[in-house]
Amino acid sequence: MTDDRLVQLESKFAFQDIAIEELQKTVHDQYLMIEKLEKTVQSLADRFKTFAAGDNEIGPAGEKPPHY
Repeated sequence: MTDDRLVQLESKFAFQDIAIEELQKTVHDQYLMIEKLEKTVQSLADRFKTFAAGDNEIGPAGEKPPHY
């Protein structure tokens, strides 16, 4: 009876160990994705600030209307 309980505990421990490893991988993958998204958002925010300031030489603000 004690041996059965020990086997059950070892089995539960092994499954928990696998679950923890999978969770660590998931958290790591999410961390990498968040870093990538933060860089993208920062890049877009910088581009938006540049266009909003009117410093852009390209685009509608820097072009003459077609009737000129």
